[in-house]
Amino acid sequence: MRSNNLSVGLTVVLTALTAALLVIGTRAAAQETVLHSFSSSNPKFGDLPLAGLIFDGAGNLYGTTNAGGAYSWGAVFELTPKVGGGWTEKVLHSFNYNNKDGANPSAGLIFDAAGNLYGTTAYGGTGACTNGVNMVGCGTVFELTPQAGGGWKEKVLHNFRGKEGAYSDAALIFDAAGNLYGTTFSGGAGTCTSKSRTLYGCGTVFELTPATGGSWTATVLYSFKNDGIDGIYPYANVIFDAAGNLYGTTYLGGASAGGTVFELMPVAGGGWTENVLRNFSVTGADGYELWAGLILDAAGNLYGVTSQAGAYGGGAAFELTPSTGGSWTETRLYSFGNGTDGRNPFGGLVFDAAGNLYGTTASSGANLGGTAFELTPVTGGGWTERVLYNFENGANSAAGLVFDTAGNLYGTTSRGGATKGGTVFEITP
Repeated sequence: MRSNNLSVGLTVVLTALTAALLVIGTRAAAQETVLHSFSSSNPKFGDLPLAGLIFDGAGNLYGTTNAGGAYSWGAVFELTPKVGGGWTEKVLHSFNYNNKDGANPSAGLIFDAAGNLYGTTAYGGTGACTNGVNMVGCGTVFELTPQAGGGWKEKVLHNFRGKEGAYSDAALIFDAAGNLYGTTFSGGAGTCTSKSRTLYGCGTVFELTPATGGSWTATVLYSFKNDGIDGIYPYANVIFDAAGNLYGTTYLGGASAGGTVFELMPVAGGGWTENVLRNFSVTGADGYELWAGLILDAAGNLYGVTSQAGAYGGGAAFELTPSTGGSWTETRLYSFGNGTDGRNPFGGLVFDAAGNLYGTTASSGANLGGTAFELTPVTGGGWTERVLYNFENGANSAAGLVFDTAGNLYGTTSRGGATKGGTVFEITP
């Protein structure tokens, strides 16, 4: 088993993209600052950040690395701004593949109201799975609690065990009652196949409910089916609407085999029912392969990205609008791959207060290392794209962006930086 693996097929995609980046061009006008460089040759402070970042109330940044740390199985880190400039990195937890702890986190973190951190690992834990070559853990859900006097203590809340979920690559969300919700890329009822793994199932949406005494109870809300209708392999997180329905994406599957947008609705008396809102096609103009999750606007419209193909071969940004009768109408907002505008958006989108959308692409751009971009709605219809920054050759951002209170954007690149192990960056307008 490799200690610095990217979960599922994202390793293959990013490796292929990096191999294709041979020419260095010019940078865009936006101001980018590298706040921290991870090291692939000395990775004790983490290596290969795949996920986005979150802020706490004091302005500190938190994130995960898929590899590195004290045991080379990934880490949770904190970046604290220094007086006078610069940032200090601290490793809060190094994952240790010891048949107890999780390994290789691919997703970002969330806080609860008490300041505890929660996340998932793609591998590790006590549940035995196979990746097609070696026996590995099926992954975990973990909590990190700050300790009096300093330091953080990790607790594994749940070990995935295959039939009830395996390999979680997605961030978690809370509901108002304090329950956690997420997805697993495989596991659940039924059987799926993969070139790189023997999989237990096509993926799940799960809920973790806290119980007295500090334990948590896992419930599979939905198991995806490889039936030519349902999506398969949910890689990204789910989100709630105001009515308590869950929305998410699947990487592949559906009626057109290119992935889906789905809705899960709670049923009176218990259980959940699924509705496929949109099927993406491997030959369609809107692209396919949905690695990222969705966001909602105030009117209840959904926004997301596809990472492959489409009108120019680089994926697309789309909007889904609810219609009377329960149907949804899709609008393609922008197609990537036309010139040096970036290709292959793997991370999700984020809104600013004015209604503009922001995200990253993992390849192309003026430096062929991917871009940070802005999509702005045009009066009368349509959207226009502006490249905010062109990343260096080989940087490959696989994560979405986050704003601070001053309107600056923060994110990660999986590679690149001074020591080639990835970066945490800030883009200032």
